[in-house]
Amino acid sequence: MADTTKFADTPKSASAPELSNTPESAGAPVRRDGVARAVPRTRAGAGRVFKATAGIVLFLLVWELAPRIGLVDSIFLPPFSEVVGTWWELAADGQLWEHLGASLARSLAGFLIAVAVAVPLGVVIGWYRVVSDLLNPLLELFRNTAALALLPVFVLLLGLGETSKVSLIVFACTWPILLNTISGVRTVDPLLIKSARSMGFTPFPLFYKVVLPAVVPTVFTGIRLAGANSILVLVAAEMVGARAGLGYLINASQFNFQVPEMYAGIITISLLGLGFNQALVLAERRLSRWRA
Repeated sequence: MADTTKFADTPKSASAPELSNTPESAGAPVRRDGVARAVPRTRAGAGRVFKATAGIVLFLLVWELAPRIGLVDSIFLPPFSEVVGTWWELAADGQLWEHLGASLARSLAGFLIAVAVAVPLGVVIGWYRVVSDLLNPLLELFRNTAALALLPVFVLLLGLGETSKVSLIVFACTWPILLNTISGVRTVDPLLIKSARSMGFTPFPLFYKVVLPAVVPTVFTGIRLAGANSILVLVAAEMVGARAGLGYLINASQFNFQVPEMYAGIITISLLGLGFNQALVLAERRLSRWRA
C-alpha cells in the first residue's frame, strides 16, 4: 500500500497562492468605493451651486440683452456690462469707497446702538410681567409707526447732520430686535427654568446659562431683520441733507442724469446688504453651536 502521508506533509505549491486579506489586496475595492461615493457628492454640490446661481445669472443675462435688442431704452436702463464698467471707474478713483465708508459707518452705528438697547430691554420686558404691562401700550403705538414717516420729525428735532440719520436707523432697527427678544424670552421652555431653579440657580446664572442660550435663535431672527432695515432706512436718510453716502450717490446721479452711476450705487447697496446678512448668519451659527 502506497504511503500517502508524504503527500499530506508536502508544502503547498507556490504556483497557486491563497487569497489573503492584506491591505494591498483589499485596497483597490476600497478606493473604488470611495470614488463611487465621491461622485454623487460632487454632483449634489454642483446641483446646489447651479440652483443657487441660475436665477441670478438669468436676471443679469436679461438685463444685459434687453437694452441691446431694444426691449427697453438703454438711456434709462444701460446694459449690465456698462454699469459694471462704471462701477470699476468709481472704485478706481476712490469715489465709491468714500460713499461706501460713510454709509457703512452710519448703518453700523445705528445697528449696534439698537442691538445694545433692544436686547436687554426685550429680556426685561419678556421676563417681568409688570414692566410688560407698563410699556406694552407705548410699544404698540410706536411699532406700528413707519420709520420713514418720522424722517421729517427727526430732521426738525436733530437737524440735517449725522445725529438725525443715525437716530432714524436706531428707531427702525430697534423694533424687530425688541419684539423678537420679548417673544423668545416668553417662549422659553418652562421645564428648563424649573430644572435650573431646582438645581439652585440664582437669577443671574439662570439668565446667563438657560434663558439667553434658549433665545439666541429668536433674537438673531430679529437682528437679521434689523440689519435689512438699517440698509433700507439708510438710503432714504442719506437722500436728505447728506454730502456723502450711497443714498446721496444714487440721488445725485439721478438729478444729474448719470444713469450708470445710479445703478452702480444700487448694486453696491445690494452687495452691502448681502454681506451684512451673511456676517450675521455666521455669527448666529457660532453662537448657536450648542444646538448641533
